[in-house]
Amino acid sequence: MLSGDLYQQKNQVKIGILLILMAFSGAWFYYTNTLIVRLESHEEEEVRLYAESLEYALTSPVETDVNFFFDKVVKINTEIPVIYEYQGQYQSINLKLPENTQEIPAFLKQKSQEFQTTHPPIEIDGGFGKGYIYFSHSFLFTQLQYYPVIMLLGLLVFGYLAYLAFSASRRSEQNRVWVGLAKETAHQLGTPLSGLKGWVEYFKTDPDRYETEFVLEVEKDVERLETITARFSNIGSVPTLHPEPLAQHVEQFVDYLKRRVSSKIKWNVNNEIPAGKMIPVNRNLFEWVVENLCKNAVDAMEGVGELRIHLWEKAGQTYIDISDTGKGIPKSQWKQVFNPGFSTKKRGWGLGLTLAKRIIENYHRGRLYVKASEPGKGTTFRISLPS
Repeated sequence: MLSGDLYQQKNQVKIGILLILMAFSGAWFYYTNTLIVRLESHEEEEVRLYAESLEYALTSPVETDVNFFFDKVVKINTEIPVIYEYQGQYQSINLKLPENTQEIPAFLKQKSQEFQTTHPPIEIDGGFGKGYIYFSHSFLFTQLQYYPVIMLLGLLVFGYLAYLAFSASRRSEQNRVWVGLAKETAHQLGTPLSGLKGWVEYFKTDPDRYETEFVLEVEKDVERLETITARFSNIGSVPTLHPEPLAQHVEQFVDYLKRRVSSKIKWNVNNEIPAGKMIPVNRNLFEWVVENLCKNAVDAMEGVGELRIHLWEKAGQTYIDISDTGKGIPKSQWKQVFNPGFSTKKRGWGLGLTLAKRIIENYHRGRLYVKASEPGKGTTFRISLPS
């Protein structure tokens, strides 16, 4: 049995993959954040070493030669931008300064204020007063901060493109399977159908033995089989659309269905389309859509209830609502019902609504969707076609 379980399993697989990706992303962010914290701590220690070395150099006795040691400390820092401010005078390392020397003091003052937003200044004793060391993150630190975000975005883009490619490949494969199945079904139906047509003609030649009404009904069913065979032939290729009196066809088809479903179904057809209005459709395939929707409605009502069909036009569109008083569809499944394999019935392949949507949207440039549904009260499917 093909049922909603198949779709549920697919959803579970998707959720599982999503959870794995989320776990991987979380682990990646945690690891990267650990590196960032360690790098930040290392950079701060490096700047504090620079501050202590500078303070020692400024406060050491004149005869003490600390320049060699201080130069070594300065050369260690090749990436962290640092500003030393003492009594309104500024010095810097690892900063690109303005070419105009007159702009440098104002530039360094502004930068020192910006640096305070990331790290508090380090206070040092300059010998004749307090000095301050301002510093910011290195370029390597900034890169490491944005790296996981860029990496994740890259993975998302790659995953999305892979999903599109996979979906296109899957749809193409499904189309080939459907076309092959449709062509083979039409071929297999052809032989017994020819035989049935021959028997109908034979029945007509002996009206005394076979009731005329019985023969006519059998003939209608044989014609129906011919229509079904034509449908399967058309589904395998792009069908031709012809202007047809759509409302009239729907009413005739409903009359045909009435005799072949439960007599406890009350039919209500409300046609507001002007008589003779022609709408471009493929009659065989469109009747297939109406048949699928009506039979699903009968199944949803379990053979007892009211089936309403409303036809009308508005703003260049033709609308057909098919409503039942059945068990309804939960809102979470309104889109799922059109997925291949989704079915709430014990028997069925779950392809009827899938093919119906394909016929309306791919071949007729229209729309087929669940307009409204409430569990225990019924469902309304809406077809919209360009007039």
